[in-house]
Formats: sequence, structure tokens, C-alpha cells
Amino acid sequence: MNTLREALFAPQSVAIVGQSNDVSKTAGRPLKFLRQMGYAGRVYPINPGRDSVLGERAWPTLAALPEVPDHAYVVTSSDAAVEAVAACGNHGVKVATVLADGFTEAGEAGDQRVARLRAICKATGIRVVGPSSLGIVDLRTRAMLTANAAFDEPELPAGRIFAASHSGSMIGSLLSRGKARGIGFAGLVSVGNEVDLSLGEICEATLDDPGIDGYMLFLETMRNAEALRRFALAAHERGKPILAYKLGRSEAARELAVSHTGALAGEDDVADAFLADCGIARVTTLDGLIEGLPLMMRLRAPASRRAAVGVVTTTGGGATMVVDPLSVQGVSITQPSAETLARFKAAGIDVKPARIVDVTLAGARYDVMKAALDILTTAPEYDVILAVIGSSARFHPELAVKPIVDCAGSAKPLAACLVPDAPDALAMLSEAGVPSFRTPEACADAIAAALRRRAPRPAPKQVVRPAPGGGRMLDEVEAGALIERFGIPRAPAVVLDAGITRVPALPFAYPVVVKALSAEIAHKTEAGGVVLGVANDDALLAAITQIRANVAQRAPNTRILRLLVQPMVSGIGEALIGYRVDPAAGPLVMVAAGGILTELYRDRSLRLAPVDLAIAREMIGEVRGLQAFAGFRGRPKGDLDALAEAIVALSRLAEEPSVVEAEINPLIVRTDGVVAVDALVKRA
Repeated sequence: MNTLREALFAPQSVAIVGQSNDVSKTAGRPLKFLRQMGYAGRVYPINPGRDSVLGERAWPTLAALPEVPDHAYVVTSSDAAVEAVAACGNHGVKVATVLADGFTEAGEAGDQRVARLRAICKATGIRVVGPSSLGIVDLRTRAMLTANAAFDEPELPAGRIFAASHSGSMIGSLLSRGKARGIGFAGLVSVGNEVDLSLGEICEATLDDPGIDGYMLFLETMRNAEALRRFALAAHERGKPILAYKLGRSEAARELAVSHTGALAGEDDVADAFLADCGIARVTTLDGLIEGLPLMMRLRAPASRRAAVGVVTTTGGGATMVVDPLSVQGVSITQPSAETLARFKAAGIDVKPARIVDVTLAGARYDVMKAALDILTTAPEYDVILAVIGSSARFHPELAVKPIVDCAGSAKPLAACLVPDAPDALAMLSEAGVPSFRTPEACADAIAAALRRRAPRPAPKQVVRPAPGGGRMLDEVEAGALIERFGIPRAPAVVLDAGITRVPALPFAYPVVVKALSAEIAHKTEAGGVVLGVANDDALLAAITQIRANVAQRAPNTRILRLLVQPMVSGIGEALIGYRVDPAAGPLVMVAAGGILTELYRDRSLRLAPVDLAIAREMIGEVRGLQAFAGFRGRPKGDLDALAEAIVALSRLAEEPSVVEAEINPLIVRTDGVVAVDALVKRA
């Protein structure tokens, strides 16, 4: 047993530590499943309290075994599991999978168990899957090391998809739901708490398996993001697509953030940016996850341009149910070209110029649907063809569904969505390898996710950062100096003492803005720390008095000793650019429409940092509120190139280990450049 992959998925011998004699118990299932599945390797049930379990010899300890097993599945209680892993490590077992919970989720006692497990791994070299792992399954070698009850059924289909899940119960759900759709798996793993082996590492170990064509991930967190990214980059190099469903659309990260950037880049937003930058497609429905990977395996490489989808249907209403959500997600449903319409006419098929190629009831004939598909799958304007089939799919699949099967080998990806419940037709499509969908929602979800996928970006240079916690806010003068050092222009400014009774000569003309200068106030507007449009010296002194009074009322523990005075700067409009180091995903950069209502509109674009000019321009194009800067309805054009350069510059804060959060809001966009008029920076 030479490799981690073999020990995990093709062990020649396994031990089940804590195997019960009662198959109704969780600890009683692994031996039953191995025998039921027909695993051909050697199995050693270990139960010191019994001579036999489920009719087979039980062994008292690992040391009593006639050989060192390749893999041990530990199904004991928490503390006993730790000692079992220690025994496995000392005995030379390569991999142990731990079922028990009571670790990272169990407070101080759980933390102690985690520390002990990690120390065992370090000392002995054993690798651990879990804890809280419902196991590992390879349907080809029939190594079914799992306690998941969903595996208690015969004739589980093997396939070419590998599924990895943080949730133990989900591997059973994916298996059973996949079976119902004719989708088989090469292997599945429940990674649990990832105390040692992470989801990314386990998937990485399977990359050179010729029997695996793609990956299906069910994610609960962004733990061990670097390993996940490394796996994703290597999978892309091998042409093996990854489709993910991510839980946790949490508001917690937003609530704890200092800047608008943090508030707009919550956990789920970060996951979106991270997965996209890794080339991992993300769906929002479970059905989209299960049914979507066959389509991605046909598409293979991410689209280099906006892909065009052709839709042919026998039911206009059913097709519209798919087209509407696709359009909302920005997927282009393309009308046939004049040349393609002429080909339809020559074939005797009446097709009207429209986005949907509706062959109506006539399409519920083999010859009509087959001719339509032959035309569309060879039409140069399309990248993907979707056939939406109505009622004939249920009782007469030979009419409109059989043509899809016969076109399965077309050069362009072909998918099908069946409007009625049509299990026989779905079975036909699955057997032919045609990606097929039961619902319009899953169909649109999967197609949009597959077409949004882009090539992954290389991992940035690793920077050693201080441990999270604490940190120090810079005042605006310090923050402005930092961003200016990175090449972002900022408005001129003068610092005045809060106790002045006479205004010195200013190096710029009125009107000016007066702002409280304190590292303790992140959002000066909310604290009443900003007065705009100050017209003269007397108004400036009055503004100072007003700001001190406002802050004393709204932030009574903050003393305002200095104020910042800047000229009023105008332009085409305002943008916000921000930077943040996420604990899981690492450095991020964001651009949004600027102003105090930024959080309300949530109109922004996010990427892993650093970025280049091409990516910065992509980001600008994704923010609806910035499109007006391109000269909307005759308005002057803002300098979007300068905005892109500012995004790139701020993203280079990823090279500054001590900066954990930074923001410029607003960044004034002018016709000939950009100017930062307010900056916020937090150091670790």
C-alpha cells in the first residue's frame, strides 16, 4: 500500500475498531455494509468484549491481528476513539477514519481531544479523516467504510464522479438521489471536522485516478481554503470540473466588520469569490448539484466568452419556465441566425424568429425533433443546446426524447429538461449520457453555474500574516499616507487643532469639508463628524464646534483633539474600493458604488487579491451603479481606467502583511482620474 489514495479508497485490509454485534446501531453497520457490498479485502472487526460479531470472529486489539491493516474505521465513543487512533498510529496503520463527535464542537474538552489527535498524527505519521466522519466509500473497489444508513441497499451504481462533503448525511443523500437519476459515483467521502486530512487534500489524492472525471462538493465552511484551492487548480489542469453547493449564507461576518467592505463581503460573498477564482462552479439548489455535473463534464473548459444557449421545445410555456431564470442570471438565450432559420425552412419545419425555437406539437415526432437538433447542434451561433420536452416525454419518449438520445454524441453539449414527471425518459437520457433535469429551477441553476465558471487564477505569493485578533485603526492622515504610497491619488488636506480660535491660511480655496480626525471613529458621518460645504473662516470655526458637540453626544468616550480640512472635490460620481483579509479565503478586494447607502444596495464585485487590470475592469463591469460613469445618456464619461488602476493598487495591500482591512469611500471618479477623499485602514 504505497499511496494515500490506495489506503483511503483501495485498502487491501481494513479494521473496524468498535464494531457492534447489533446492526440496528450505528457501530453495527460498517461490517454489514462491507459484506453486503462484496468487499474482497480482509476485514478485522475489533471488539474486546466479544469473541464474534455478526457471525464473524472479533479481535480484541489491533496488536492481536495477523497483519497491519491499511485503513481503520474507528466507531467508538470520543475518548476511546482518540486512544484507538493512537494505537493505530503506533501500530503502523496508514489511515484512520473517525466516526465519533465531541471534538471541535464540544468546548474545552473537545479542543483537548483535537490537540491530542493532532499530536498523534505528528508523532506517528498516521493520517486521520474526521472526526464526525460518516465514512469513505469507493464503489469500484467496494470498500464501503461507512455508517451512513443510506448505503444499506443493493445495486449501488458505480460511476465517474467523486463526491466530498462536510456533512456526513449528505453522502447518503447524494448517492440515493443520484441513483434515482441514473448518476453513479466512483467514490464518496464525509470529511467531518477535518482535524487532519481536509476535503481538498482528500480530493487531491484522487486527481490521477483515471476512473474519475469530475467532482461534486457539499461545503459547510471555507476551512482549509488553501488545500481546496490547490486541489481546484490541479483539477483544472487535468480537465476535471468541480461543482459545489455551499451552505452558510450568514450575516455574522458582516455584523462584525469595521468597514463597508467587511459588511458587503460576508461569509457567503467571500465563498462566491473564492470558489469562482478557483474555477469551481457553484449552484444554489441541491438538484442543481446532483444533476449539473454531467453538463459540466461535457463543457469541460470554462467559457472564454459569454456563451450562447439555444433552446428548442415542444412546449413554449415549459421552455419559458427555464428561460426566465436563465435570463435573470445573465445567460444569453440566442435567437437563430437568418442562416439557421433558412435551414429550418429547407427542412420543412416552421420556426418563427424568436429566442425559443418552438417546434410545437409537431416536435413531438421523431423526424421533426431529430432534424431540429441536427440543425441547432451544428449552428455556429450556439455553444450549448437545451431541449425542453413536454407531455410526450412521459408516455411516448420515443417521439421527442429518442432524438435527443440519438444526438448525444453531437459536437456541442446537449442537455434536456423534461416538464412532466417522466422517469422512463430520464433513464433513457441518463443511460445515453445526456445531462437531464427534472425541474426548470435545477436546469437554470446548473446551466448558469456551468457557464459562469471561469479559468482559475494562480495562487498568489504566500505572505506570513500576524495571528488574527486585536488590531489598530489608523487615523485618516495615516491611512491616506498608506494608500498614497500605493499610488492612489488623494485630496490635499490640512490638520487643525480642535481648540483653535483663528483659522490659519489654507493652501486651497473654500468651500471645504471639515472632518473629525480620530482613529477611534471608523464612520465619521454616523458620529456627526463631517461638515460639508464650509464657505469661510467663520463657518469653519462653527463646523469645528458642531463636530465636537456631535461626537460628544454620539461617541462620548471619544475626544476630538484634531480635525482634517480638505477642499470639496467633485467629479462624475463616487465609487468605493475596499480590501479585507478573510480568515479563511485570504486577501480580497472589492469595488462598489460609493456613498453612505452602499450597504443598502449591495451592488458590488469581489475578487481574491491581488488583481490585474483586466480583472479590475471585469469587476467594474459587474457593478450596475458604476455603469453610469461610462457616459450614460449623454452624461460625461468617467475615467474608468483610472478606477481600475486604483483597484489594482489597493489590491496590492495583499503584499502588506500587517494590513487586515482598508477602504476608500468615496473615491471620486472624474473625467481625468480619480481622487480619494476618505480612507480607512486597520492594521493587525
